[in-house]
Amino acid sequence: MKASTTRALVLAITAAFLWTTTKVSTADTFRPVVRGRRGVVAGGHPLSVEAGMRVLQHGGNAVDAGVATILAASVIEFSHFSFGGEVPILIKLKGKDVSVVEGMGTAPAKATREFFVNRARQTGADTAATAPNSSATRRAETEATTYPDAKPGLIPSTGPLAATVPAVLDACVTALDQFGTKSLGEVMQPAIELADGFPIDELRVNYITTRAPIFSQWPEAKQIFMPNGQVPKVGDVFVQADLSRTLRSIVAIEKQNARRGRHAGLMAARDYFYKGAVAKRIGDYMQTHGGLLTASDLAAWHAGVGAPTKTNYRGYEVYKTGFWAQGPMMLETLNLLEGYDLKKMGQNSPEYVHTVTEALKLSFADRDRFYGDPNFVKIPTEQLLSKSYASMRRSLIDDKRASLDQRPGDPANMKPLLASFTPVAYNAQPLPEILKANDTTCVNVIDKDGNMFSATPSGAWLPAMVAGDTGVLMGQRLQSALTDPNSPNVVAPGKRPRITLTPTIVLRDGQPFMVLSTPGGDNQDQALLQVLLNIIEFGMNPQEAVEAPRFDTQHYVSSFDNHEFLAGVLNLEGRFSANVFGQLVARGHKVKPQGPWGTGSSPTVIMYDVKSGVISGGADPRRGRYAVAW
Repeated sequence: MKASTTRALVLAITAAFLWTTTKVSTADTFRPVVRGRRGVVAGGHPLSVEAGMRVLQHGGNAVDAGVATILAASVIEFSHFSFGGEVPILIKLKGKDVSVVEGMGTAPAKATREFFVNRARQTGADTAATAPNSSATRRAETEATTYPDAKPGLIPSTGPLAATVPAVLDACVTALDQFGTKSLGEVMQPAIELADGFPIDELRVNYITTRAPIFSQWPEAKQIFMPNGQVPKVGDVFVQADLSRTLRSIVAIEKQNARRGRHAGLMAARDYFYKGAVAKRIGDYMQTHGGLLTASDLAAWHAGVGAPTKTNYRGYEVYKTGFWAQGPMMLETLNLLEGYDLKKMGQNSPEYVHTVTEALKLSFADRDRFYGDPNFVKIPTEQLLSKSYASMRRSLIDDKRASLDQRPGDPANMKPLLASFTPVAYNAQPLPEILKANDTTCVNVIDKDGNMFSATPSGAWLPAMVAGDTGVLMGQRLQSALTDPNSPNVVAPGKRPRITLTPTIVLRDGQPFMVLSTPGGDNQDQALLQVLLNIIEFGMNPQEAVEAPRFDTQHYVSSFDNHEFLAGVLNLEGRFSANVFGQLVARGHKVKPQGPWGTGSSPTVIMYDVKSGVISGGADPRRGRYAVAW
């Protein structure tokens, strides 16, 4: 026998032996699961994640690391989120209950429904944003609706009139103060370094290029994002000097007050931004450039810490924010799906996709009819999340036919369908792509002690105006409020618009199990639901769960832009089989094929093994998510 043949035979026998004695994963994923015992940090950019991991390695807990990741992301992920935006956070410390940091800023005191309705009746506007140098702004402070055939009363999707109170800093300080261990200076240091300069990537260059016609109307924004009048090249060191100066000044105030204790230092830093020099500069700029936001709006706001909503799904406790965000709709959907044998249907079978989609439609209908800021509207929270209500609502699902109607329930009277209901849909002319809402990022952390942190940072994305020399991009979240006087989400002074941001914590028998969140607007809870079911029902590991083909319905009133309702529309990624496509069409779904990885969401998920202490993370490759283990 030739030597080469002998070697080949030995290799074959060795391989066969290893195959039979080693547990080999059959998972076919682009990326491996990351695993560690000291911590896992997941987010939307490698440098954001590095910031969080750096803090973990310097003795911080999951909250410290999560806040550092958010702050880093607020500097470098400006295409989807920046420092002037918002960030709801869920936190579970070892031995403590789940808490919610309600990091959503309020509408300005001048933001009345009447203001926006009257604004829409004005004439002669030709720009979608109230830019300081635009002819519309010079003609009148309140330009009219700016795209043809728009529904009167819509709130702009960008520009000064769309801004709510910036919430990021207060939410981060509140999380640190009540749940963390580090100083603001320690967790903000990576963000400051990134503001001093980082190599800009392809995604950010693309956003600057495509959104330049809008943000260039504001000189301060153009100066930052087009230095020397040019779009940066990929790999250029991108500097945000004004933002760096603002961040450093906040940290300096904390240090000056540190002798009075950690809490005093944190509060002084927070007050400097919301009640001091920065607030005044932001307020003055907004008031002189057509906005509604004032320094007094910043001074009046504070991120509260509240209780989460929750449900139990097959022994797993799933936690979400309150009804000021859309998260409870995922809990409603889980309650509906608990009545089905999803395992028997099979993951992503026609029956499975149809059932989940129809359940989502019912939950979205309740969201659009009942959800809003609980400080302003009474919400039947207990009934909406009750198992008995879900049982009644479940009877509306036809397993053979897709519904094309908006069908909110009647939780107050515990009936499956609200009898007197007028469907809500704006269906205005679609906005140009460069003006549309640009989404969100996500941050998830679990540390060695099982402390859990889940956040969905968003807002103040490009195109955005910059508040003078502060370097702070202003948000656009007020567009998520409506002008319909009958909606619980109608705009009002000091009221939070109902948002789509939806961090998630899952426990099992009261012990840490999983954190997950995602960008994706109205699609967020649809994606997270599927990831959750992939793990709980179908036994997938975290990476398999986020990479699996997904679908999403658009059968809801959009939370953004022109608030469109697309009855029966179902987006299906191209990796679904022709049989699944065909059967769903036969059931009456208006199926829209997407690319193989075409869904707009992109979750990260981290799981914790209570017995071994092993922490496992998965990150969706669809939109450049990252997870790092230690």
